[in-house]
Amino acid sequence: MFKTVLPLSAILSLRFFGLFLVLPVLSAYALNLEGATPLLIGVIVGGYALTQAIFQVPFGVLSDKIGRKPTLLLGLVIFLVGSIICAVSTDIYTLMVGRFLQGAGAIGAVIPAMISDLVTEEKRGHAMALMGGTIAISFAAAMALGPVLAAGFGFSSLFWIAGVLSILSMIVLFTNVPTPPRIRHIYHSSTTTKDILKDPNLLSMIITNGMQKGLMTVSFVLIPIFLTKPEYGFLWDKKDLWQAFMPAMIMGLLAMGPAAVFGEKYNKPREIFLISIVLFILSFTLMGFANKGWEFIIGVVSFFMAFNMMEPLVQSMISKYAKVHQKGAALGIANGFAYFMTFIGGAAAGIALQYSSREAFTIALLVITTLWLLWTFKMQNPHRYSHLYISMDHVDMEKLNNLEHEHIAEWFINETENIVAVKYRKSLIEEEAIKAKIVK
Repeated sequence: MFKTVLPLSAILSLRFFGLFLVLPVLSAYALNLEGATPLLIGVIVGGYALTQAIFQVPFGVLSDKIGRKPTLLLGLVIFLVGSIICAVSTDIYTLMVGRFLQGAGAIGAVIPAMISDLVTEEKRGHAMALMGGTIAISFAAAMALGPVLAAGFGFSSLFWIAGVLSILSMIVLFTNVPTPPRIRHIYHSSTTTKDILKDPNLLSMIITNGMQKGLMTVSFVLIPIFLTKPEYGFLWDKKDLWQAFMPAMIMGLLAMGPAAVFGEKYNKPREIFLISIVLFILSFTLMGFANKGWEFIIGVVSFFMAFNMMEPLVQSMISKYAKVHQKGAALGIANGFAYFMTFIGGAAAGIALQYSSREAFTIALLVITTLWLLWTFKMQNPHRYSHLYISMDHVDMEKLNNLEHEHIAEWFINETENIVAVKYRKSLIEEEAIKAKIVK
């Protein structure tokens, strides 16, 4: 599994690293560009996510038609062009065009789909967690390196680095990623968006995914501006922003490992999400009302810990809560909503900076995150399931079509491999009892 998943996770992580690298300093540096306003800064910070949300479905459909690898290549080329435009921009509107183009290479849903093609059902949750973990590491590393690189080599260097990383991702794509088989599954039921949203656990994860990403862009509009602009009282120089992000990165990485183990191995993701949301509430309280630099830094550290504790689990939990015929749709809805909220978070923070006060916006954030906490209490931890695989030659199709049992979650047919897969709770129903129901 690792040999298959790591190259794909590396491609996604390198691309996200290029996007994340500018986040710690984008709002502070971009304010100096011609035509810049706080509102436009907020749009630029989250702008890539708006085009990501728009192009998620088209890229997913395209990958089904022409293949995963050509679609990934197209997305990386578009991201490269957007990065170059950002690097050479001298006014806020050119930078905005570049950011929108960066997001238009929307491969975020193609890679999980490719992982699903290459990894068996039982290992898919761990594969998604591994993917989330690599993204969280790239996020943390970018937060520490972004301010240092911008101070040492100039703000535009961050976009040139992003472009180089996209080229490196293309090399990884064609040298280390296997071509996935074309597998067509036949399921015993269909799915709709309504079905997904009616599932309280899936809905909770969709909300969690969106809130986490939306709060990320809120933070990366506010943190650099709060620390560097005189009206907020901290008076930091831009080159010193690493002093806030470095300890936050370290603590975020330290928190991520135990959270992933506790969430995955011990099947306690709900508890991890609740702890993370409490840390989000603490972080915005401190960043919104702190008068001293060390208090603000504790708020930044709390934010990074909360974000990194969630990141390895979000995609994995969606794939676990969704039935097999819902996974693609559920991940698509969740990621589309997350990108939309990423844009909304940046825009909302820009509006707040331009038309509201630091304290008023903080109170609004605390109300929203508290409601999120209360909603998450409704979520349940996923059941543990086993899988039974039986050759189609041994299955009575009439019996299979009528297979219903409270401890059998679902079944599906893999036509390529000519097998029936039954997903069931091993502790509550015996394998032989299932075979007796469907075998000829």
